[in-house]
Amino acid sequence: MPLQPYRNKAFLACKTQKRDAVGARQELENSLRVLKTDHFDLYQLHAMSKMEDVDIVLGTGGALEIFLKAREEGKVRFLGFSAHNEEVALRLLDKFPFDSVLFPINYVCMAQGHFGPRLLAKAKEKNVARLALKALAYTRWTSKEEKKSNNPKCWYQPISDLEQARQALRFTLSEDITAAIPPGDERVYRIAQTLAAQFTPLSADEREALLASSKDVMPIFRG
Repeated sequence: MPLQPYRNKAFLACKTQKRDAVGARQELENSLRVLKTDHFDLYQLHAMSKMEDVDIVLGTGGALEIFLKAREEGKVRFLGFSAHNEEVALRLLDKFPFDSVLFPINYVCMAQGHFGPRLLAKAKEKNVARLALKALAYTRWTSKEEKKSNNPKCWYQPISDLEQARQALRFTLSEDITAAIPPGDERVYRIAQTLAAQFTPLSADEREALLASSKDVMPIFRG
């Protein structure tokens, strides 16, 4: 389905994994062309995972230069980033007034990887939108063969039990977030869509029990 007839009714986000200005400009212009739009509502640095990435992005000739120019040109409205490393994300929030941060808010990651609480607090302190990912992630696949036979499109092992998925999504939606982004895999997406419509906040006891249930589970990200 083409985007153009619905563009003025959509909030369109896109991202680049390029860290340099030249590469970021090329990806931005290509994405605008492919999606047949003249601007993105949100443009993001994708998968910021290393301190080296921060140095490059913020330095002379870094991708942030193009983000700022693109905003002046009207090609992007808001600026954000996604992060798989909490220390990297905290540093970025301290170095530049981003509009949003996209990162995993997942009960296993929070309980067993200690990933999320500091970032949530810092983003709220700076009035940065908190966009949650990976609500229905469980753990890593034990092998490529397991991934291929169970869900080849999903790099992590998603929660398969419906009631567990319900509690996991309730956990994410009950945290201090701005919005949650549903999983990209179409099967997991449909589960999340159905469960989100039935959402009720977790009680303190339910939250504690869910976090405790993740004991001995390997998180997909650590703080």
